[in-house]
Formats: sequence, C-alpha cells, structure tokens
Amino acid sequence: MASRLNNIRQVLEEREEWLSPFASKSKFTRGRMRLEKPSPVRLEFQRDRDRIIHCNSFRRLKHKTQVFIAPIGDHYVTRLTHTLEVSQIARTISRALNLNEDLTEAISLGHDLGHTPFGHIGEEVLNELYPDGFHHNEQSLRLVDYLENNGKGLNLTWEVRDGILNHSKTRVIEIMGDNWGKANTLEGEVCKIADAVAYINHDIDDAIRAKVITEEELPREAISLLGHSRSERINTMVCDIIDSSWNVKDESLSPPSIQMGAGIREATRALHEFLYQQVYTVSSTQPDAENARRIIRTLYQFFDSHRKLLPPEYLAVTNNPEHQVVDYIASMTDHYAQRIIQELGL
Repeated sequence: MASRLNNIRQVLEEREEWLSPFASKSKFTRGRMRLEKPSPVRLEFQRDRDRIIHCNSFRRLKHKTQVFIAPIGDHYVTRLTHTLEVSQIARTISRALNLNEDLTEAISLGHDLGHTPFGHIGEEVLNELYPDGFHHNEQSLRLVDYLENNGKGLNLTWEVRDGILNHSKTRVIEIMGDNWGKANTLEGEVCKIADAVAYINHDIDDAIRAKVITEEELPREAISLLGHSRSERINTMVCDIIDSSWNVKDESLSPPSIQMGAGIREATRALHEFLYQQVYTVSSTQPDAENARRIIRTLYQFFDSHRKLLPPEYLAVTNNPEHQVVDYIASMTDHYAQRIIQELGL
C-alpha cells in the first residue's frame, strides 16, 4: 500500500513538469513555517487549498458583506460567493497559461479570509481605531498563520501566504496602475487580477438589483467594448488577460507578466471609476452603513474596556490588548456582530 501511495505523489509531481517554466512547482516550494511530513497523495499546494476550505474562517465568509449590508434578497453577493467567483476566474486563466492551478486555487480561496464584518466599511473603521492600522490582506495572513486551528494556524506554504498578502491593491481605484503592487508568483498575480474582474462585474449586478444604478447609466464606451452582460464582460476580460499574458508560455520572453491589453484595461478602469463614484461612495453614506460603523466602534470600545470577556483563543495569540480586540472583531460575521450588540444591550 505504501509503495502505491508513494507512486501517486510521484505521478502528481511529474504532471507539474509539463507546466510553464514560469509556473510555481510544489516540489520547489519555499516551505512552511513548521516542517511537516509530506502527504502521499497530495502535493503541497493541494494541501493548502484543502486546509483553507475546511477552516472556520472560510465558513464564516457566507455571512460577511461584500458591498451592500444586510440586503433583502437571496441573490446578492457575499464574501463567500465572491471568493468562489474569484477562484473560478483565476483557475480559468491559470489553466490557459499552463500555470499551477492548485496554487492559484489555494490563494484565491484564502485571499479574503481576514475581511471584517460589513465589508470595507468595517475595515475602514478598524483602520481608524487601531493605532497600528488595519488591512484585510494582512489580517488574512495573520489568520492563517496564527489565529486558525486553535491558535496553531494552518501552516501554509510560503507561496500561498505571499499570494494572500499581496492580492490587495494599495488603492483599489488604481486598477493595474502604478500602485497596483505585485505578488511574487505568477499564480498570485492571476488571483490579484481575477479579484478585480470578479468584483467589478458582480458589484454592477448587485447595484442594479439594489436600484442604486441602472444598466443604461453604465459608461457606454466601456460597455460597448467589454459587453452588455456580466458573462460577456467577464469573458472579454479573461480572454484578453490570457492573450496579453501569453508570453508566460515562452521561456525566451522575460520577465513575463499577468496583464490586460491597453484597450480592455482602460475600459475596465472606466467601469471601476463609475462604480467608485456611483456605488461605493453612495452606499457608504446610507443609514445601514452608518449603523455598521456604529456597531464596529461600539464593539471596539466595549471590548477594549472589557478584555476579560474576549474569547480565550484571541487572548492566547498576542500580548497586545488592542490587537486581541481587533482579531476578535475582524473574525465576526455581520450577523454575529449585530447579535453581540443586542446581547450586550449596546
């Protein structure tokens, strides 16, 4: 039995030899924070993907807001459905470019684990309150390194951790601009661009569903080039990314990059600028958004003054009292944060 299992791993590693010369191979991983015995039937990035899917933080994503807070309706995007859409788009790109699909999937599934309740509003408030600042990509890495698995973390590979940390843009308004940032693997770069493709398109659908905008208001030139439906736009963007990044398959072309062509990139930026002005800015001023800000501030102030009421798993990870409070609040779902406020009578 043991020899047969060892053969499975050997076959999987041999398959990776057919990947692009620029792809990340699991046998060349920079390793984990703690050494582990290899699995006989799964490669390292496959194990990371499975650990992320089975962790508590991944499950909580289903009750975390994407853009619209506590919307009435079953079809609005949640942080979980966003994550799954990013994974699907990233895997399509990665497969077409002959990159490591296992690594791409693991990064995609883990990239938003550290998001706060109430979407970016929660992130903004914690960033204001916590002296050291708060960024969800850094919290995602902290979560997989220290907070998950009863304080042991998930012990992921360096490549997955790097992709999770570097998926987030310096300013989301600067899509593929000078401050876009860079992951250290092409698979991480694929996840970064797939994240933008996913949220731009599903946020348009949600905004139309919420009657914040109408389809007729979308930038005409951008829509004419990208497509008049979500599926058309995603297909246009994905095909352009694959075509514009094709040199990752050619060893003689260096350095390769994951990118959009100039025309599609400008149309994508125009759509995002429209969303920023007409959806994100508007939704952040609505009564639900103000209530979300109040909840986060109230929770922070309460637990900062009553740290003994924090769950013990958050006390054990760090000696920094304010960081303990931030870890706890960031882990909450929208529903749980609202329930705690009610239970405490705040």
